[in-house]
Amino acid sequence: MAQRIDSSMNRLDDAARAGWLYYVAGNTQEEIATKLGISRQSAQRLVSLSVSEGLIKVRLDHPIGRCMDLAARLRTRFGLDLIEVVPSDPSSESTTIGVAEAAAAEIERWLKRADPIVMAIGTGRTLKAAVEQLTPMACPHHKVVSLTGNIAPDGSAAYYNVIFNMADTVKARSFPMPLPVIASSARERELLHAQPMIRETLALTAQADVTFVGVGDIGPEAPLYLDGFISDAELKALQKAGAVGEICGWSFDADGKMIEGLTNDRVASAPIPSRETSLVVAIAMGKKKLPGIRAILSRRIVNGLITDERTAEGLLQNP
Repeated sequence: MAQRIDSSMNRLDDAARAGWLYYVAGNTQEEIATKLGISRQSAQRLVSLSVSEGLIKVRLDHPIGRCMDLAARLRTRFGLDLIEVVPSDPSSESTTIGVAEAAAAEIERWLKRADPIVMAIGTGRTLKAAVEQLTPMACPHHKVVSLTGNIAPDGSAAYYNVIFNMADTVKARSFPMPLPVIASSARERELLHAQPMIRETLALTAQADVTFVGVGDIGPEAPLYLDGFISDAELKALQKAGAVGEICGWSFDADGKMIEGLTNDRVASAPIPSRETSLVVAIAMGKKKLPGIRAILSRRIVNGLITDERTAEGLLQNP
């Protein structure tokens, strides 16, 4: 068993070296084969392995004209302070590819600042994918605070709460929210929020200089429902009330207005920071999320967006 593990690690070492030679040092596969003393086919496989194993992270720095045009139109229509549109893969149904990498780059730009900042972080699959793309760095002068609770309905750690993933990569002061995502009652939420430690964390979220959030849809496969935070009956009640999306558990309708009552009475998440004092960036793409993204842009719940071409085109069409 130990020999098998050693062999696997050695292959990853070789893949990392081949990936570095190809993507960073600019060697051809023939040159890599010569330097590593292997065949060209083996070099090609190692370079591919370096990408598939996540050893190499590729980001596009050249602005594409079509994406820039869409971004400019979205900025004008919705009065955005930050907008980035990435290329779409015509054959992909992924809701993270491209957007996660762009979001990671934006998060890193903030973390590289010399002056201390408070960064608030939401939750969700897209945001988790972005955090997984971050480059390890030390920035102990910054504070990173979670907007959402990190406890799932069964008492386990919520899988898509990203504050702990981020803490593993970014050496900043991290402030998780030790709460359920949705409390069992409005009274329970009130009692939990009254605790001194929670009050301090909530106060810190209100001081955020920049905020990154994901957007969930309220369709049949709503993340809140699939992940067990709300029941089928609660999902249908939200749909009947006109909910089209949610951020950190807060459900809203097509006009961007928060749904009155229902699960919003029990959401333990912090309020979304003020757009007057914080840049609030939504990271989202995909047809299912279009109504929710359009709603939060129109209502200015967020003032920043990172998305892809297809979603941008959909946002610019008449609803």
